[in-house]
Amino acid sequence: MMDGRVKTLNPKIHGGILQRRDDTKHQEEASQHDIGPIDLVIVNLYPFRETVSRGDAFEKCIENIDIGGPAMVRSAAKNHADVTIVTDPTQYDTLLSELKEQNGATTLDFRKKLAAQAFAHTASYDAAISRWFATQLGQDYPETITVPATLRQTLRYGENPHQTAAFYVTDQTTPSIASAIQIQGKELSYNNINDTNAALETVSSFTQTPAIAIIKHANPCGVAIGLDLLTAYERALACDSLSAFGGIIACNRPLDRKTAAAICKIFSEVIIAPDIDDDAKELLAAKKNLRILLTRNMPDAAAKGQIIKSVSGGLLLQSRDNLVLNKNELKCVTKRQPTETEMKDLIFAFTVTKHVKSNTIVYAQNGATVGIGAGQMSRVDAARIAARKAEDAAETLGLSKPLTQGSVAASDAFFPFADGLLTTIEAGSTAVIQPGGSIRDQDVIDAADEAGIAMVFTGIRHFYH
Repeated sequence: MMDGRVKTLNPKIHGGILQRRDDTKHQEEASQHDIGPIDLVIVNLYPFRETVSRGDAFEKCIENIDIGGPAMVRSAAKNHADVTIVTDPTQYDTLLSELKEQNGATTLDFRKKLAAQAFAHTASYDAAISRWFATQLGQDYPETITVPATLRQTLRYGENPHQTAAFYVTDQTTPSIASAIQIQGKELSYNNINDTNAALETVSSFTQTPAIAIIKHANPCGVAIGLDLLTAYERALACDSLSAFGGIIACNRPLDRKTAAAICKIFSEVIIAPDIDDDAKELLAAKKNLRILLTRNMPDAAAKGQIIKSVSGGLLLQSRDNLVLNKNELKCVTKRQPTETEMKDLIFAFTVTKHVKSNTIVYAQNGATVGIGAGQMSRVDAARIAARKAEDAAETLGLSKPLTQGSVAASDAFFPFADGLLTTIEAGSTAVIQPGGSIRDQDVIDAADEAGIAMVFTGIRHFYH
């Protein structure tokens, strides 16, 4: 009745599901009202998530909120002592095997397992509805949140061998580490997943030209753009070839054979790319342990979303850092204006800082990082470490001067004093980009003017912890 809104909330059904077989009173009442026992319940809930993902109208989404289905699921799960509840077509084969082994029956352990999955299923379903309603009301942070997630795999261990871990997926519709398809290699570890996510996020910030990001311990050790993927890889590798060993490589273009051949020269843990051509796939097949992931498309760096981080006893939620730097919003604060080439490199370097742990200083030249200082308590130390890495890279390449000579420098947050800026100048930078906003901004500007370098303010900070 009521256009199908009421069809399963009926004592003939729920009485059949919920009656206890070992309760005399239950059985007498069931007989009195001619309610037969129901031993097996299989429910596919209305496709609410699919309806929402299609962008259907509000009323269509409302009509795809299942009422009787979850009620039957919960009834059957509650009475799992006698009732088997199946909530997903992927469980059908297991059910059929169980029925065959038990001569048409099911074991209590089997029913308990399905009951637990059933309650998780309805909880996830209600969570999706709740989050959709919050979105409709413009509530980014509602009073209560529930995060629906599905187990993708139990991992061998966590960050360290003495820790346990698992990978849960919250979204398989957008290009990401969660939706990527692994076509080769060993099972991904906890650190592999974390680092590969960082690599994909980094390289997705560059869309106009081929780009490569090489990640180690969730920090970029080399990022570059180029006319082709091979050039981008060689330039990214040159930034810190020592750290790149055993790293994660992310491409923003389909992987080709020439680039794959270059990657094969050193040991890498994971390659993630939108696609791979047959020649590259054939070449990399010899590296049986090398994990290769394909995303089909690239994530949208400007897409909105939320980041969830756990702390002891709670969760931190924030909107994802989806800022795409606009050249027209930059403010030059020094007497010397940056050249066109410097400005391109400044934007490139500042984009990279978004993906490097704070405090960070990034040196770049001609669309490639030449020195990265990550995760330091002091910005001065970050600048020094990045410069030292550039010196080491130059030595490896057989160059007579550090790669930072003539480079630009980017800082993820403002310089609280002029010392950090002076360190980048000593390293050879000719232009600097930073958010600005310190009470000592003028001291920093004066130091830049005295050195004759260009400096621009973004008004945007890129802290990343």
